Amino acid sequence: MGQGKLLIFAKKNSMTMDNPQNPNQQLDIELNDEVAEGIYSNLAVISHSNQEFVIDFIRMMPGVPKARVKSRILVTPGHAKRLMNALADNIAKYEESFGEIEGFENPPFPMNFGGPIAQA
Repeated sequence: MGQGKLLIFAKKNSMTMDNPQNPNQQLDIELNDEVAEGIYSNLAVISHSNQEFVIDFIRMMPGVPKARVKSRILVTPGHAKRLMNALADNIAKYEESFGEIEGFENPPFPMNFGGPIAQA
């Protein structure tokens, strides 16, 4: 994948970087090759304090009793709420196009992928 750029156009007061002199700001976001590849995660653990939300993205493997945090994102409570709303909006649009997402119930914890438990 080549290096890409994402341009976001924000209306006045819709983002925290408001500039009263320029109501239609442009934010140039660079995406390097390593980040563009993404990291697969099949479990997220979310915790919070009074100042921040911590989202740990974890990859669990079948038959392996230990999982690793692959990425940790820290956000303010306001950003966490905007993320929640953006996810809800995108899920609604996805389901409108492709049908309802099924099987989203909370899985039993710890998750069991089946197969033998790994031994050293």
